[in-house]
Amino acid sequence: MTGILVGPTIPFIPPMQTAFEIARALSAVAFLFYGVVCLFSPRMEVEFQRYGLARYRMLVGALEFLGAVGLLVGYFNRPVLIVAAAGLALTMLMGIAARIRVGDSLFQTLPAIVLLILNAFVLGVAIT
Repeated sequence: MTGILVGPTIPFIPPMQTAFEIARALSAVAFLFYGVVCLFSPRMEVEFQRYGLARYRMLVGALEFLGAVGLLVGYFNRPVLIVAAAGLALTMLMGIAARIRVGDSLFQTLPAIVLLILNAFVLGVAIT
């Protein structure tokens, strides 16, 4: 989406577009980081054992990393963006459910809630 020119050279970018780009960038950076951490961190091995989901750790890490890549590829391919945002939102929904199931606090669950909201927003804007 392009902005409207204000004056001779200053583009005006609508606020929703700005929020969309910020949400997409934050989510991509977060999931690049969390995906790598999930794949390689011994701490995440312990966390996934605590959730009772140890056998899914590598899959979740790969999906998070690929979802982040999909958000970035989405700059050039809208369908990839839609699939990536939907997949990451679903991943966070399942992450919230896992944390609730093991009795984690709201504070511990908050990152997953924020990332769910970010990706739901990205998805909503991308499909309109």
